[in-house]
Amino acid sequence: MSASISPPAGTDPRKESLIEYPSVFPIKVMGAKVDGFAEALCQVARQFDPGFDASTLELRPSKGGNYLGVTLNITATSREQLDDLYRALTTHPMVKIVL
Repeated sequence: MSASISPPAGTDPRKESLIEYPSVFPIKVMGAKVDGFAEALCQVARQFDPGFDASTLELRPSKGGNYLGVTLNITATSREQLDDLYRALTTHPMVKIVL
């Protein structure tokens, strides 16, 4: 008879994380290269990380110049914070992709 190994009571393996909190966490976002795109992303980032430093933004225009890739380096404090931030970014009208 084989024994089954179960996680300790009260733990949910789906919620365990490889991320240590707090830590700097890069989020890559892509959208059309239009005026105000990076600033809009900074506003969203500040909603979830009040200490967000816009000077850490990394901007990469696409080869054709129609799109802009932006890396936001936020201070992640919890899984819930990251989930909420991803939801806010993916539903933003200027955003095409969030990684």
